[in-house]
Amino acid sequence: MSTAFDRQLARFGPDATFAAPPLATARSYCYRLARTHYENFSVATLLLPRRLAPHFHAVYSWCRWADDLADETGGRSLELLRWWREELQRCYDGSPRHPVTIALRETIREFDLPRRHFHDLLFAFEQDQLVKRYATFEQLLEYCRRSANPVGRIVLRLIGATGAKAESLSDAICTGLQLANFWQDVARDLDIGRVYLPDQDRRRFGYSDDDLFARRFTPAFVQLMRFEVSRSRESLLRGLPLVDQVPADVRRDIELFARGGLAILDRIERQGYDVWSQRPALSRLEKVRLLIGAWWQHRRHPWRAA
Repeated sequence: MSTAFDRQLARFGPDATFAAPPLATARSYCYRLARTHYENFSVATLLLPRRLAPHFHAVYSWCRWADDLADETGGRSLELLRWWREELQRCYDGSPRHPVTIALRETIREFDLPRRHFHDLLFAFEQDQLVKRYATFEQLLEYCRRSANPVGRIVLRLIGATGAKAESLSDAICTGLQLANFWQDVARDLDIGRVYLPDQDRRRFGYSDDDLFARRFTPAFVQLMRFEVSRSRESLLRGLPLVDQVPADVRRDIELFARGGLAILDRIERQGYDVWSQRPALSRLEKVRLLIGAWWQHRRHPWRAA
């Protein structure tokens, strides 16, 4: 267990005794949590309208806690995820006590967020404890439907973009982001016994289990990764028209989400698809360039996406 999250769990976990904080304190907690965690695809960028920031922080913090309960608590993961599901229920029942769910309760009220999206996310976190590899790409996409797409559906509610078209485009972006994260973290995931490269795809390119567990960087692995990166890029590009479907004051943020994923895929390509020897990641300069690019594009053309 990470020391930082160990302290948080001791302070606010199921065995802790604490008084439910007021909303302002709960929101401050979520703000600090969102600002102190490194993410490839920032949930609340500097361009986010101030009116939405507390709500994005609350949603992010709820997901962050769920993620840490799943991956930072060893053999207690399923037990603690069940507790987090109970905390979510308290949130919807109007009796939250955890700082994250106190903040989230106000967001749920204001934007009428369906609980099914949060339940789907929890199901995906639980699935990670039980399913360690995927036979086909279709099975992986079904996992993304629960692990990534609900976040996009929640974001659409927060920014006031509704309708089947927007949801379909959002799903394409979120699935593409999730896949990009998988290809970025092939080595890290294998460290904890998870393989998201579909068995069917590995067989297609001749990359065996022995190669995988020996972490061999071979021509077959390059072909496999090129294929997966291409599919991920296609999904992200398919979703980019969402930028035209959302209110003008959040278009830059939505575009940054997608272009952050595309930038990671570009980084994997520049490394020659060798994700074994070095984890592909965006430098601070690259992130600044993305941010400035989105700001400048929408300053010049505020009525449309790039």
